Formats: sequence, C-alpha cells, structure tokens
Amino acid sequence: MVESQTAEMTVYFYAILFARHPQVRQLFPDNMDVQRDRLLRGLLRIVDLADDPENLVRFCSLLGRGHRKFGALEAHYPAVGECLLASLARFAGTAWTAEAAAAWTRAYATASRVMILAADDDARLRPATWPAQIVRHVHHGHGIAEITVRPETPYHYTAGQYVSMETPWFPRAWRHYSPAHAPRPDHTLTFHVRAVARGQVSNALVHHAAVGDVVQLGPPQGDMTLQAACDRDLVCVAGGTGLAPIRALLEEAARRDMRHHVDLFVGARTGEEFYGLDDMLRMAQRHHWLSVRAAVSHQHIAGQEGTLPQVLHEFGPWGQHEAFLCGPPAMVTEAARILLHDGMPAARIHHDPVDVPVLTMPLAPAPHRRGAGTGQPGST
Repeated sequence: MVESQTAEMTVYFYAILFARHPQVRQLFPDNMDVQRDRLLRGLLRIVDLADDPENLVRFCSLLGRGHRKFGALEAHYPAVGECLLASLARFAGTAWTAEAAAAWTRAYATASRVMILAADDDARLRPATWPAQIVRHVHHGHGIAEITVRPETPYHYTAGQYVSMETPWFPRAWRHYSPAHAPRPDHTLTFHVRAVARGQVSNALVHHAAVGDVVQLGPPQGDMTLQAACDRDLVCVAGGTGLAPIRALLEEAARRDMRHHVDLFVGARTGEEFYGLDDMLRMAQRHHWLSVRAAVSHQHIAGQEGTLPQVLHEFGPWGQHEAFLCGPPAMVTEAARILLHDGMPAARIHHDPVDVPVLTMPLAPAPHRRGAGTGQPGST
C-alpha cells in the first residue's frame, strides 16, 4: 500500500522523529539522502524474512551490533518505533487497520529486542569503535591513496575482511574499506582508497587526510577469508582497489605455506591505472604456487586485452576451483556468471556484499527459503 509513496514516507518519518525526539538527531549524518534509503531497505528485508524466524533473528542481530558504532542506545528504540508506526499509519490509509497496527507493533518489538540483546552481547566482547591515527599517506596517482593507520588499542581481524571507517570531516558517514595485507604484529592497517565521483568520504581520505588525523574504525566484517577455501586450488579476480583484500588473502596464504595453486587475475582500464601489480608479480616469483595475469580493457598495449571477466573466461574452465572476487559490482557480477557457467557451485564463489553490507550480506540458508544465502556480488 505504501510502495508508491516510500520516498515521501521516509522523509516524513525522519521529520517527525527529529521533531519529537531531537536527542536522536546526533546519531545520523548531516546528509540524510542515503540514510532514508537504508531505512526503507532494512524494513523491506525484515518483511521479506517475516516467515523465516531464524534468519530474521540473524539479520536483526547484525543490525543491532552494527548500530553500536552510531551510538544507538536502548532508550532510542521506542522513539524510532513510535515514529515508524505513525508514518506507516499515515501513508497506508485504510489498510492500516487495528489488526495491521497490532502486527507491526509486535514485529517492531521483536526486532528491536533482538537488536538490543545483540548489542549488549557485543559490548561485552569488544569496543564499539577503535580510534586510529593516520601514520602514513601516499598518493599513487589516478585518485588512489595508500593510507596506513595505527589504532589506539589492538585491532584484530582476519585477512580478507573489511572495515567500516568514519572520518572527522563527515561524522556518522561510515564507509567500508579492506585492509591490503594480512594482520601485522604492530596492529597497523593499510587501506587503498580510490576517490570516487561525488564520494565525500573517499575524496576527503585521498585529497585532504594527512598524517596525524584520527579516524574511527568499526568492527571487522565479512566471510571472504581463507577458511572458506577448503583444499581446492583458487582463482582470484581483482579489479581496481579490489586488489586490497585479495592481496591480504595471498599474504596469509604465503604465511601458511600454501600448497595449492592460485591463479590471480588483475584488471584495469589502462596500463597506467594498475597499482600493486608489480608487488603481485614479485610475490609470484617468490612463490611457485601463484600465477598472475593482467587484463587491460580500454587500451591497446602488449599483453592480454579485454575486460577482466573476458580474460578470466579465456583461461578457464574453473569448475574445480574456489573463487574470490573483489572489484566494481558489474565486474564481479559478470565474473561470477562466468564461473557459474563453468560449473562452479555458487557456494564456492566468495565476494563481499554489494552496497551496505548489513543490508545485503547473505544470511545462513534456511531449507524453506529458496535461494537464500547466495547474496549479491559487489565491492566495498
């Protein structure tokens, strides 16, 4: 009933929320356009999971743990619920019956309770955020910067995971980046960040950040780790700054004395836009189990020409391998399609969720949910 009015409804929701409960405004970024979309998509996923209690609890638990870094408290949940129900009542019209109101009240009470309990459990295990000072900032050209930070307290993660980051220039606007290496003894983390068009946070990190600035890190996320690889040979596909988590996985593989072969495909539009390729070639010289191939899509140069998925297809088939993909969403989607066509099961194709991870990451499959747990290809 409200589908055709979703934009207006989310604007109305935040308007009455901030008017009735001004104390919650500080939890949200100044620019609310993205946030309105996230609210709607979160609600839609809760509705989609209404007949799947196990995955509904998983999703709400992810939301609850993720909201800790925003400063969400138990006292904030009733305010949000009150305004959400008021918004639905206003825009649903005659469909908002006493029965519908009661069902939504129960649903919100359940979802918020799960979120609160998950946040409380998480608070007993780790902090909500880690302040981290920038200790090195190097430009690589073509809008890419290598940024190294040192957290105030040890930051533990697994190679291949990604990290949410908040900058002092755009408070409460969190973005996701992957460490470009396996965990280090000194707990420093290095990120490869590309300044994207109209990307406020990425442009600030690339063009304005300097040694001494302090950012905030959220807890590590993601399941694209070597633990998922089992005992198969690997095929890795990296486009642009998507090389960062793949590089971390290969460092971890070298540390573990990898005994299975790895085929790495690295892509860029032009030869000048490659970064990190020389490091990967040097790694291949040191480790016989690693083969590296580069693909250039928008320039005629000596070597392999074509898009990364096209080059991947030429060297297949890959049906017996385990795959790790990271890069632009369109590239990852096409690479996954090629691997599926080669006979690789979807469960052996690993990649980070597209867009906002907590809203799109795959949940554990339930027997009665056809296709659950496959997720959508993407890049952070």
